[in-house]
Amino acid sequence: MKAGKDKVVSLHYTLTVDGEKMESSHDREERLWVLLGHGQLIPGLEAALEGREAGETLEVAVAAVDGYGERQEGQIQRLSKKYVPQANRLKPGMVTVLQLKEGGQRAVTVHKVGMSAIDVDLNHPMAGKDLHFDVAIGEVREATDEELKHGHAHPPGSAAH
Repeated sequence: MKAGKDKVVSLHYTLTVDGEKMESSHDREERLWVLLGHGQLIPGLEAALEGREAGETLEVAVAAVDGYGERQEGQIQRLSKKYVPQANRLKPGMVTVLQLKEGGQRAVTVHKVGMSAIDVDLNHPMAGKDLHFDVAIGEVREATDEELKHGHAHPPGSAAH
């Protein structure tokens, strides 16, 4: 079976940027499970998985525009420290995750820390960077009706949510 829209793919990956390892699913036992075509992966990586099969390994170079986008100027926002978890422990250059009012999360980079406010850069920390993925595909299967309805994959043994 080939990977594509509405297929579930399990994979292991290592992400490097400028030769430096940024993250790897190999650091945890479980593979990453994704439902393709539902915005779970950056566009460049999802496109590279299209048509691939279980057992394949691939190296994928993703340009910034097909990853987390180009950096945009004017993305510094000042927030009251009360809305930022662990605000007093943060220093410029550190990455933190904010909970959004509309639900979900957003990774931001600390720009400046003041007495009562903190300035954050709303660009994704990987914006403007070319990404390199080493990917090993474990499984490709049809998505269940429930997975399609929920818009994400349900790994084996997980409670559906």
